[in-house]
Formats: sequence, structure tokens, C-alpha cells
Amino acid sequence: MKTVAIIDYDAGNVASVANAVKKVGGRALITRKAGDVEAVDAIILPGVGSFELVKNLEPVKRVLLEQMKLKPFLGICLGLQALFDSSGEAKDVNGLGVFSGSCRRLRGKVKIPQIGWNQVKFARECALFEGVADESFFYFDHSFAVVPKEKKIVCGETDYGQEIVSAVARGSVFGVQFHPEKSGKTGLKVLGNFLEL
Repeated sequence: MKTVAIIDYDAGNVASVANAVKKVGGRALITRKAGDVEAVDAIILPGVGSFELVKNLEPVKRVLLEQMKLKPFLGICLGLQALFDSSGEAKDVNGLGVFSGSCRRLRGKVKIPQIGWNQVKFARECALFEGVADESFFYFDHSFAVVPKEKKIVCGETDYGQEIVSAVARGSVFGVQFHPEKSGKTGLKVLGNFLEL
């Protein structure tokens, strides 16, 4: 059984992610300790909340950046946004800078935040979506979306008044704007694929 570190940095939804990991056969370890992050098989950075909370990652930032080069890493919602350089939501807070780019408030004549089910169109093949049908529905809850400088990292897009990036991947680092832990069987399939990496 693979152990997954679920990083607790005071962003919401940690327990839901832990329960979903258990449902797909993993062992969930909710932690904020650097030693735990080094010892596990994979890492998930979940999150519901403001980009301001990324400051709370400072004690484990160095270890996170090291370990995501060695083992599968998944950022969910705020956890995806944290992988980028910055966000308009908290201009004085630096992201992890794993991917070049920023986070921008949703635009257009749409309800903000986007809360509810929407489709993800696959931009390219990605191990995270193995066995998942293109344009499957996932659950979203966010007001900001990532704007990557590198188009080649994009593997999923969603139409919400504009085309937004809903999934990215490079090497063993993945990020999704939707919440797989709240997306029923399809979301569990994505988490199961992550555990298989």
C-alpha cells in the first residue's frame, strides 16, 4: 500500500482528500513535517482558500521542491495555483515557482466563483487521465485560474466564459483546478491513476 503525504497548510478540504486516497487503496498521512514528506511514496497539496495560505508552506518549501523531483506530486485547486509564481489574489505572496506563470481572477459574464460541475477537455495525453473519457465532468470551486507561460504543460482545459487551464503536467508533477475528491467515480479514477504512477 502506497503512503501519500497530504500537506496540511491550513487550507480546507484536507480530510476529504485523505478519505478519497483511502478509497482508492492508498494510506493517507496528513502532515506538515518535512521528514514525513521525505518518507512517503507520493505527495498531494490540496486546498480550498486564498493564495495567502501559500505562505504557510514556507517551513516545508525546500523539501517539497526537492521531493517533487523524486516522486509523484499532485496539486489540487489552490494546490495547483501554488505551483505557479504568483497570483492576483495575494500580490505580496510568492508561489512555489515550479511552473512559470500566474493566477488570474476569472473573467467574463459568469458567476464567480465557479462552483459546480464542468467538463475537462484533454489538450494532450496525460497519465493522470488514463481511462477517463475526454470531456468528463469534474467538480470545481474557484475564483482564480492559472495562466501558464509554457503552453506545453497544459493537459486539460475547461470552458467557463473563457477557456481556462484545468490541468497541467510536467514529469511527475501534476496539477488540477477541479476537486477529484468531490468528483465521484471519475475523480476517484484520477486519484487511482495518481497512485499508480
